[in-house]
Amino acid sequence: MPRAVLDMMDRRLVWAMPDWVPHELEEALPEDWELVVINEETDGSGDGITRVAPSILAAVAEAEMYFGFGIPAELLEAGPGLKWVHSGAAGVGKSLSTKMLQSPVIFTNSAYVHAPPIAETVLGMILFFFRGLDFAVEGQAKGEWLVDKFYAADAPILELPESTIGILGFGGIGKEVARRVSSLGARVIALKRTTPKGVEFDLEAVSGGGGVGSSIELLQGSKGLERLLRESDALVLTAPLTPETRGIIDEEAILKMKEGAILINVARGKLVDQEALVKALQVGRLRGAGLDVFAEEPLPEAHPLWELQNVILTPHVSAVTRGFWRREMDLIKRNIACFFEGAPLDKWKNVVDKQAGY
Repeated sequence: MPRAVLDMMDRRLVWAMPDWVPHELEEALPEDWELVVINEETDGSGDGITRVAPSILAAVAEAEMYFGFGIPAELLEAGPGLKWVHSGAAGVGKSLSTKMLQSPVIFTNSAYVHAPPIAETVLGMILFFFRGLDFAVEGQAKGEWLVDKFYAADAPILELPESTIGILGFGGIGKEVARRVSSLGARVIALKRTTPKGVEFDLEAVSGGGGVGSSIELLQGSKGLERLLRESDALVLTAPLTPETRGIIDEEAILKMKEGAILINVARGKLVDQEALVKALQVGRLRGAGLDVFAEEPLPEAHPLWELQNVILTPHVSAVTRGFWRREMDLIKRNIACFFEGAPLDKWKNVVDKQAGY
């Protein structure tokens, strides 16, 4: 009997798998398929892959499909008949083992599933600084009526329609960020790794109505990166961590950013030279930073980022939402249909380019 294995019993309560998920998955599979549900706790934080239990290796031995959080090499070795593996995590770095790179197995992830809540976190961070809420928090902590920073001639108080939001990495999260800020009137420019089909990207084509300023300008290459750094009032990092993006926001890049700009990172901590970022924040070269990810997690207690008033830190939780499972199941069911129809990979959703690393 053909088999699918469901191993997504996340230990974190907000991510806990609802009872309806395995029932809905069973209904999506043909009647002659067996669904094996692993009831052992796992952890989908980061890229997933926190444990490989003997029971899971035994379950995948006869399986063609596996749904979990991350895909360890041991799992692929234990399941020689696996044709499709899916990760409930957005990141895939830990899953791209030599075994995965050599395997013909189809690999999908959940990047687009996580995009809406992450994009809303980004919007909150932008408005936190644009509207001077960091000044308000400072005054509240001191128990003082602090208005000078708001009233100063050079007060860094902005509205979205007079601002340019730059997005480094125009995948699922980048597009969701663009939809939100452009609908509120911001000008949006985005750096995209692959060659754009046109100079502009129409958000209405993928969102059913992008609202005000729904067309955004796509940039590419080193010249595009320089424009992104130079023109952005808020620079949002949503790119995957690859050899090309590791450390892309270094001291040189920060010096090229618009003075007084905001840096927001909801991608991976190692995209940024944290030492250079701290220095730029301390001397006021940058207005502020909104950080959900860090080079080392948890962020060490003595790290200077904790002490900076022009920084808002969240502990890698920008993807937290109660809407995960509905979107996750819609994604899985769509790809199940593609699997049984024998659809080409360009009809699937969220297929990972193993060589590119995302």
